[in-house]
Amino acid sequence: MERLKVGVLISGRGSNLQALIDAAADPAYPAEIAIVISNRADAAGLARAEAAGIPYRVIAESDRAAFAAAADRELRAANAGLVALAGFMRLLDTGFVAAWRDRMLNIHPSLLPAFPGLHPQRQALAAGVKFSGCTVHFVRAEVDSGPIVAQAVVSVEDGDDEDRLAARILAAEHRLYPLAARLVAEGRTRIIDGKVEIDGWRTPEFAALNPPERPLDPLVSTPG
Repeated sequence: MERLKVGVLISGRGSNLQALIDAAADPAYPAEIAIVISNRADAAGLARAEAAGIPYRVIAESDRAAFAAAADRELRAANAGLVALAGFMRLLDTGFVAAWRDRMLNIHPSLLPAFPGLHPQRQALAAGVKFSGCTVHFVRAEVDSGPIVAQAVVSVEDGDDEDRLAARILAAEHRLYPLAARLVAEGRTRIIDGKVEIDGWRTPEFAALNPPERPLDPLVSTPG
């Protein structure tokens, strides 16, 4: 089986990059990481690429078009068939997005289309939602938009702050991104009328409720 070559774009610690590296370590996984590109030379994720023996490049161009041109050259030289944005924290040139249309994924820590953009956990907490999560989607020119491939849900707990909620969402991201990339690499996804359909997909037959349907036991008071 020929594995799909993936180029991963990062800006920071690269924890989702590591999740993809770990998944691709299994020879049965249908994708392999061909190159890692960062817009920051100090991105901690570059050490993850080096440790895994994956070629990496730093493209520190401040001009968006210049970065896009250089990144495109590197991706094509690596024969990448898919681009995965993994904590890549800068806006992409619209021409680059168009060139990789339906071949570029992003992961965002909210249940899109809710709470796009910066500080999604803060937005979720301010809105008082009972569930949050993460979304993998094909990239479009508008920020955090595009056909949704997969989502994972986590409960919002009483007393959550941004860091606690973000940590639980991140753990879900590390499971979701390799799954979504695998579905694409296996050729099981197709976009119909702006929505992703997945061959062989079975929708989970459950509903998550927060608070739970069964009420908590009432407090029992004792005579004082």
